[in-house]
Amino acid sequence: MSKTVIAIDAMGGDYGPAVTIAGLARTHNARPHTYFRLYGDAAKINAELKKHPKLAAASEVIHCDVEVEMDAKPSQALRKGRKVSGMWRAIQAVKDGEAQACVSAGNTGALMAMSKVILRTQPGIERPAIACIWPTIRGESVVLDVGANIGGTAAQYVQFAAMGAAYARTVFGIKKPEIGMLNIGVEEMKGTDAVKEAAELLSESELNFKGFVEGDGIGRGEVDVVVTDGFTGNIALKTAEGTARQMAEYLRQAMSSSLLTKIGYLFAKSGFAALRARMDPNASNGGMFLGLNGVVVKSHGGTDADGFATAVEVAIEAADADMLGEISQRIEKIQALLDDALAAPLD
Repeated sequence: MSKTVIAIDAMGGDYGPAVTIAGLARTHNARPHTYFRLYGDAAKINAELKKHPKLAAASEVIHCDVEVEMDAKPSQALRKGRKVSGMWRAIQAVKDGEAQACVSAGNTGALMAMSKVILRTQPGIERPAIACIWPTIRGESVVLDVGANIGGTAAQYVQFAAMGAAYARTVFGIKKPEIGMLNIGVEEMKGTDAVKEAAELLSESELNFKGFVEGDGIGRGEVDVVVTDGFTGNIALKTAEGTARQMAEYLRQAMSSSLLTKIGYLFAKSGFAALRARMDPNASNGGMFLGLNGVVVKSHGGTDADGFATAVEVAIEAADADMLGEISQRIEKIQALLDDALAAPLD
């Protein structure tokens, strides 16, 4: 079996190597043929690796003196961390062919800025997007963009749809993913001009476009791919995560409110455990940067080891599939529509 190499920004996130290394240990137990290149403070990384001898044997530590701060502006991170930070060098490893993917729990803006500088966007793509895997009633859906862009043109929305379809096809194995656009209603006359123009373009494309989807349709899994801009998508994502934690707390309080509810909880314990697992944001951690000439995955900064392991799994699956090739093919097929939209926007 061929070896998959993943570059890790080991210092990223709120907890640094304590979480990233523990997460990698979980990944390596499930995927022993994976090899890791770990970038960051060698002393701190090796201290954590001593707790996981098998992982240490499948890892290489590359010392970097500079760390990108979680609250640094992208421009500051580029100036300070260019070519010397662990984040930069982990992405550079993908560019140089030393790794098939990069994973970081660090500063999102800095990670995107560095990724665009190092990897560049694929031909025909104006802006990369962050795609997340969204748990739904019927399974999982891909939602993009969830944070890379504020607003968007009709052409960019169409590009997002093509990239999301490629992701769903290669990672989920869905032959013809159903695509919807997030909107304030399902009626054709609703939404911004860019959203309505994008819907018209998508209706003319070879993509399996199903129309508009309202916010509650994401969780129902009405389509396989939901397209929106990063501003709206990020708010929707954070709202869903907050609601999941809120409901979990409501259940905890209800189950401990009296002796009878505590007894009832004992009988239904396995069911509640399954519910908590379905509602846990860490179970769907890992935002894929789509549209770049390389695979980059962003983990939540505050995730735990299980959540980071999930993000690494996302990177491995994308690296093992020909996702970049699939995106190029889909963009090429709709390029005529995109050229028309850029040259003469619809009225």
